[in-house]
Amino acid sequence: ALVLIYNRKWIRGWQRFRLLITIGQSLSASLMTILLFTISLLLISIMAGLLGSLTGLGGGVVLIPMLTLLFKVDIHYAIGTSLISVIATSSGAASAYVKEGISNIRLGMFLELATTFGAITGAFLATFISTSFIAILFGFILVFSSIVSLLKHEDHLVTGEGSRLARVLKLRGSYPTGDDQQRNYTVKNVVGGFAMMNIAGIISGLLGIGSGALKVIAMDHIMKVPFKVSTTTSNFMIGVTAAASAGIYLRRGYIDPGLSMPVVAGVLIGAFFGTRILFTAKTKTLKILFAIVILFLAIEMIYNGIQHRM
Repeated sequence: ALVLIYNRKWIRGWQRFRLLITIGQSLSASLMTILLFTISLLLISIMAGLLGSLTGLGGGVVLIPMLTLLFKVDIHYAIGTSLISVIATSSGAASAYVKEGISNIRLGMFLELATTFGAITGAFLATFISTSFIAILFGFILVFSSIVSLLKHEDHLVTGEGSRLARVLKLRGSYPTGDDQQRNYTVKNVVGGFAMMNIAGIISGLLGIGSGALKVIAMDHIMKVPFKVSTTTSNFMIGVTAAASAGIYLRRGYIDPGLSMPVVAGVLIGAFFGTRILFTAKTKTLKILFAIVILFLAIEMIYNGIQHRM
C-alpha cells in the first residue's frame, strides 16, 4: 500500500522522501521478524534432532510438541513439516546402514506394504479428526515411546527354518558382527508383524512421526528379528512411510516451505551432533533425562488437547 501511494503523481518530493523512509522501516521490521522466526525455528529444530537421536525416538516426536506449544503452529502444519524432516533424516541414516549390510532390505520392502497403506489411511483420517483428539493421541504415543526407549532390549537370534511364510518370502538374513563374521537369523510370526506394521503406518500418517517404537516392537518382539537389524530396518522404512503420507498433506496444503526449510536443516544438524555425543556420553543417563523431557511434552499435549487449545 505504501508503494502504491509513493507512485502517486501528487505526492511532493519531501513527502516521497518521508514515505521512502517509512517503506524502508516497514520492510526492515518485516524482514527482522521473519529472520528471528527462522532462527528460532532452526534452533528449536536442532534441539529436536538432538533429543530425537539421543533417545532413538526420532526428531518428529520432539518437533511437533515444540511447534504446537511454543510457536502455536496448527498441528496439521506441524505434522506436515515433521514428515518432511523424517524423510530427510531417514534417508541419510538408512543409506549408511544399508551400506554396512545390517538392514534387511527384503524384509523392509515387504513390511512397507503394510506401513505405506497404513500411512495413507492415517493421513486421510487426519483431515477429518479434530486437532484436540490428535493432540491427546499424540501425547499418549509420546508416553508409550519414551517408556519403550527406556526398556532393556534383548537381542533375539532365531535360527533354523523359521515360519513357513518367512521361507516362502525368503525373509531370513544375516548381519555383520564385530569380529568380521556374519550372524544368520530367521523370521517368525510374519502375519502378526505385518498387522502391527499396519498400525504403525496409521499412527505415522495420523501424527507425522516415524513410529519407530511400534516398528521395532513388531520386528523385535513379534517377528523375533535381532534388535540391531530391527532398528536399522525400521530406519530404512521410516522414510518411505513418511513419503506416502506426506503427499496427502502436500495436496491439502499442510506443508509450508517457510516452516519445512529451517526445520529440516535444524533436525539434520541436531541428529548429526547427537550421533557424535552418543559415542562418548552415558546413553542410559541421557535416555532417562530426555525421557523426562518427552513425558513433560506429552503431559502438555494431552492437557492442551483436553482443554481444546490445539
